Amino acid sequence: MMKLEQVIKALKEYDGEPVKIMEVCGTHTKSIFQHGIRSIISPKIQLISGPGCPVCVTAPSYIDRLVELSLKETYCVLTFGDMMKVKGTQMSLTEAKAMGAEVKVLYSPLGALSEAENHKDTQYVFAAVGFETTTPVYALLLDEIQKRNIKNLKLATSIKTILPALSFICENETSIDAFLSPGHVSVITGSRIYEELAAAYKKPFVVAGFEGEHILAAIYEIMTQLKGKRYQVKNLYSNAVTEEGNQKAEALIHQYFEPADDAWRGIGTIKQSALKLKEEYKEYDAGGSQEEIIETLPPGCKCTDVILGRIQPVDCPLFQKVCTPLHAVGPCMVSSEGACGIWYQNS
Repeated sequence: MMKLEQVIKALKEYDGEPVKIMEVCGTHTKSIFQHGIRSIISPKIQLISGPGCPVCVTAPSYIDRLVELSLKETYCVLTFGDMMKVKGTQMSLTEAKAMGAEVKVLYSPLGALSEAENHKDTQYVFAAVGFETTTPVYALLLDEIQKRNIKNLKLATSIKTILPALSFICENETSIDAFLSPGHVSVITGSRIYEELAAAYKKPFVVAGFEGEHILAAIYEIMTQLKGKRYQVKNLYSNAVTEEGNQKAEALIHQYFEPADDAWRGIGTIKQSALKLKEEYKEYDAGGSQEEIIETLPPGCKCTDVILGRIQPVDCPLFQKVCTPLHAVGPCMVSSEGACGIWYQNS
């Protein structure tokens, strides 16, 4: 086993063909900055962000639906803070609240239960946004809604699944050589789900933790595979991720949700890339974002190119000039997991 110093030396001295590695998860993007990874590897190894920020890829039509519900009499929308400033086609939830809409920020989905039980005259709608990582919690929320016989709490879903998005990227963005697979999502899904993509598109998929040495080890593994013309799935986060994933969590997800087509902001509809409530649970369904709508980003915004790994956030003409966290133009600047917001905080 190579020592960390040897790994760093090998990555620093790399002088071969340029390599582009996509880190799918926003937490990896943060960690890359926190540990100064770019400064200790060769400039010929380019690390780029991907579509792993659920707020960033949530369609404007979904925000419009939340705004519409929040403005209805006796209704209240419950959401995470990251969703407040994301604009729909007309306004954000923050702007709707300034107009008198009922919107409340929660720190846990399960907080919605006490809200609903304590205010039975209000119809609550929880904005269930996320990837596979948070979906089991939404399933547990539905469990509790039924156990407690709560009638005034529904879910508006915008739940994405990562594999169809990665398949879309592999098919359409041929300049990407390898993937640093998302650690948190892989805890639920397992590492095996990437095997077909690795074989079909000849790209390494390496699952890693979030410490600096974990990421460096993953980059080294990718570079070793590329040099040897091997394209495999490698799990370097084995203390949290297994091949098969968390089967109990997967079973809970499949109890309540089923795959559906969904619109990704700035990208369009990706087939079978969402999870929607099954028909038998429609009484808890406040609507979702499964409409096939062509939705464009604001003029000048390059969030699509950032999400698909075509450019770095600093290459967007609006970055740090017109678009800032306080005055975000695009969704990638709003969320704590958005690439533009992370780059802004660390530039």
